[in-house]
Amino acid sequence: MSTTPDNPAAPENPARTDTATTTPRRAWFALTALVLPVLLASMDLSVLYLAMPAIGLDLDPTAGQALWMIDIYGFLLAGLLVTMGNVGDRIGRRKLLMIGAVVFGIGSVAAAFAPTAEMLIAARALMGIGGATLMPSTLSLIRSMFADDRDRTRAIAIWTGAFAGGSALGPLIGGVLLEFFSWGSVFLINVPVLAVLLIAIPILVPEYRSPDPGRLDPVSVVLSLAAVLPLVWAIKQAAEHLAVDAGTVAAAAVGVVSAYVFVRRQRRIETPLVDITLFHNHHFSAAVVSGALSLFALTGVLLFMAQHLQLVAGHGPLVAALWNLPALVAVAIGSVTAPALAERFGRPAVFRAALSTAAVGLAVMAMTPSDGSLTVIVLGSAILGFGLSPVMALATDLVVGSAPRERAGAASAVSETGNELGAALGIAVMGSVGAAVYRATIDLPSPLPAPVEDAAGATLPGALAAADGLPAEVAGQIAEAARTAFVQGMSVAALSGAVVLAGLAVVVPRLLRRR
Repeated sequence: MSTTPDNPAAPENPARTDTATTTPRRAWFALTALVLPVLLASMDLSVLYLAMPAIGLDLDPTAGQALWMIDIYGFLLAGLLVTMGNVGDRIGRRKLLMIGAVVFGIGSVAAAFAPTAEMLIAARALMGIGGATLMPSTLSLIRSMFADDRDRTRAIAIWTGAFAGGSALGPLIGGVLLEFFSWGSVFLINVPVLAVLLIAIPILVPEYRSPDPGRLDPVSVVLSLAAVLPLVWAIKQAAEHLAVDAGTVAAAAVGVVSAYVFVRRQRRIETPLVDITLFHNHHFSAAVVSGALSLFALTGVLLFMAQHLQLVAGHGPLVAALWNLPALVAVAIGSVTAPALAERFGRPAVFRAALSTAAVGLAVMAMTPSDGSLTVIVLGSAILGFGLSPVMALATDLVVGSAPRERAGAASAVSETGNELGAALGIAVMGSVGAAVYRATIDLPSPLPAPVEDAAGATLPGALAAADGLPAEVAGQIAEAARTAFVQGMSVAALSGAVVLAGLAVVVPRLLRRR
């Protein structure tokens, strides 16, 4: 196996293979099949937002049910990643991938034809369980198929581009489907893709499993769920309500205590669910942290961008999604070029330059005007995407490459769990920063009825809804004040993210230079 000075190969024991050794050419063909489930899993994290108005009219969910329709998928995805990564190492990664694809497909069909809100929530939960098998399985299969470090880095860069592309394509494809079909079409589109996957995977992808996996510890499984699920729920609750109540604090406390007990147990048992000693590797730790904080900055600012495109610039969902295409192209370019840049300049230099570029992108977005002009925000998002995509690709490769091949599934699951928590934190923290600035800076005309003033002073959507039906002059003043305050909040949140990324640009390269 070839190595580079800044990415030493971890010692390996060859994982057991049930089929013939994968040739380099066959591995690249197999990669084309492995990016399909990643596209689906990332698309389904965002596509439901566009369908919610139609679902609301058809199924008439309560406010709580509407939130669970959106959140249950991400909750179970985040909570089960570590467990599913370990299961794949034990029963076979290809087998788990195919089982997960079937579960994901059944959930998609059930969601498309759900007659009630409760049935749709249950179907989305089933999709989350299936989705949790897809990312760790595909990453660990890539780790097993590509023995050469350079080829593995290129393959993971393509995988990262597919994941980022799915997140951007979700709203676009959803907008097109909803233009012509019912809301169930955003789920049914998964079925033909999964059918192709189930045919191609047995033909192209060999099976890999750990030769000596040991017993799966059920206590660790329960503790991992008790750590991740309450934490994600607490973060989302804080972001949704922009406040922390006793229930949120209690859930966060349960998550933190469970995480502490989980880590202690992993140090003691013979076959841990997560090999804690991996974090002694500076490369592994730097990769997990940089991936999580990159998604912290990205998801936090994309939350504002989606609202800006629709509520400030005044575009519909489909046109707003089209304005995301420049960022999608930038992500694709950054992901594909990352391996060559790392080989030419070394990983520490690429991380420093990429994180600095992403920080500049957020700084540009912070200069977005409140008049609805899109030049600045689209340019800034493209710079951000171009900077973060090499970070995410190389961080993922570092995580997968740092672990022994037989533990690749568990290691990749740790990385993806960190990314999920980073994304949830980004929405909560940056959303709270933007909301606080909005409330502090909005300059409403007076006098206004108390309900109108309260609604307009809380959020931009609330302000636009409250202005509807008022005299044109007053409504225009409220809308202008709300849009100005919203853009100011977005600017402060973007600058906060830029500071985080600038700090990473200093710290991560230093960690990568350590042995």
